[in-house]
Amino acid sequence: MLTQGDKAPDFELADKDGKMVKLSDFAGKKVVIYFYPRDNTPGCTRQACTFKNAYEEFAHKNIVVIGISKDSSKSHQNFAEKYSLPFILLSDPEHTVIEAFGAWQEKKMYGKVTMGTVRSTFVIDEEGTIIMVFPKASPDTNAQEILANLREA
Repeated sequence: MLTQGDKAPDFELADKDGKMVKLSDFAGKKVVIYFYPRDNTPGCTRQACTFKNAYEEFAHKNIVVIGISKDSSKSHQNFAEKYSLPFILLSDPEHTVIEAFGAWQEKKMYGKVTMGTVRSTFVIDEEGTIIMVFPKASPDTNAQEILANLREA
């Protein structure tokens, strides 16, 4: 997993509308990228809604919020509409970006070992350097933890 001080790899993925979005599109702004396992699951929905509830504060601080999962753009579109999500959702079906950040890892559930997306969040500064990493982000507190850490910085 990438760590604080690493340069964030540039990438290009489709958003919920199929429009291609690059990380470099946001040069000069702070960016929060959170990786999550799947649209419309309980934990992922709670996490998305905490980012939605904090979105005005992120926007006021000129911080871009991006959620990335391996779900399709259509799935993201439905998820965003269902919960009125105001931020960017990107589709990474081949999990290339998820892997590049180190969020594609071995997971164990009910004794079964599989590979999947580990809920993790990265805060990237205006120059593209990772300034914060939340390797096992809590779906209920992740957005507020980021804001609290930014206030202290």
